[in-house]
Amino acid sequence: MRYQKLGLIEYDKNKCSPGYTLVAPVHGNTVYLVNMLGEPVHQWSLSHKLGTLAYLLPDGHLLTSGLTTEGPPVIEGKGGHLKEYDWNGNLVWEHIDHAQHHDFRRLPNGNTMYLGWDEMTELEATQVKGGIPGTEREGKIYSDFIKEVDPNGNIEWEWHARDLNIGDFPMADDCHRFEFAHANSCAPAPGGNFLINFRHLDMMAIIDKKTKKFVWSHRERNWGHQHNAEFLNNGNITFFSNGMNNDVLPPRSRAIEFNPTTGEIVWEYQAPQSWTFFSPIVSSIQRLHTGNTLICEGLTGRIFEITTKKRLVWEYINPYFNDVFPNDGPSNILFRAYRYAPNSLEIANHLD
Repeated sequence: MRYQKLGLIEYDKNKCSPGYTLVAPVHGNTVYLVNMLGEPVHQWSLSHKLGTLAYLLPDGHLLTSGLTTEGPPVIEGKGGHLKEYDWNGNLVWEHIDHAQHHDFRRLPNGNTMYLGWDEMTELEATQVKGGIPGTEREGKIYSDFIKEVDPNGNIEWEWHARDLNIGDFPMADDCHRFEFAHANSCAPAPGGNFLINFRHLDMMAIIDKKTKKFVWSHRERNWGHQHNAEFLNNGNITFFSNGMNNDVLPPRSRAIEFNPTTGEIVWEYQAPQSWTFFSPIVSSIQRLHTGNTLICEGLTGRIFEITTKKRLVWEYINPYFNDVFPNDGPSNILFRAYRYAPNSLEIANHLD
């Protein structure tokens, strides 16, 4: 694919949600904050290549995952070194866990939760159903964990997918077997619990923090290995439905708002020409304060905003390319994107 244009593509000033968009190129050394014209107004130089994700905290600090080479032999979504930078780029906190991957969140209590991998025992691995036969990595399977650490790095809570009744959660037939479940997002849920999204299971679940059991779960094959499940204030869940479903052609992705109580889709967006909006991996959706929705079509580096009536009012193509995929050319892939209002805690008092 040749990009016809990079940077800002579309801008309807009267319909957009004003603010600044955080652009964090995967495996890049710089994170950019761009205005509505697509112009960088601030940036952070990282001391590591970015793993997957960066986002702003309410005090304007940037929380990131740095890419390390140690840890389990899995590179899909790998980080390994969590780092927090202040607005001026000074490192103010870090935590090293070479097994860390994909998502992490700063919690209201000041702790940090993150996803990671650990190796399954031979007995546990024999219980894993589904997936593509023979695709274990060096004969082994790695499963997910969640850890919550305090500011000093002490583990205050943890959960391991290998403690599930593994046979009750068969993986999709088109997924490799070196990862069981493949969590790709973790987010706060009502009651102090955690909402976890599992790509290889086409499932999301709420983990009760006290019992470490699922108190709710839902799986749909036609979600196509979804990403970025988040609760809204109305109790619904937004997520990016990647559309990796082999029996649906042409392929299509969707941005979805889902009612977890009824199991109904209450709002969704897909392009009129399905193949023009499709990312088989990564990607995100953010409901903005105006009711508009910011969507990151991650594999193509595309970020766009639509109204509640699904009119496209802002579009931007990430112009920053890095070496991400082995034996492939430079990529402008984005794991997620976030928009921050000018008067938000993250931005207010930091930009003139």
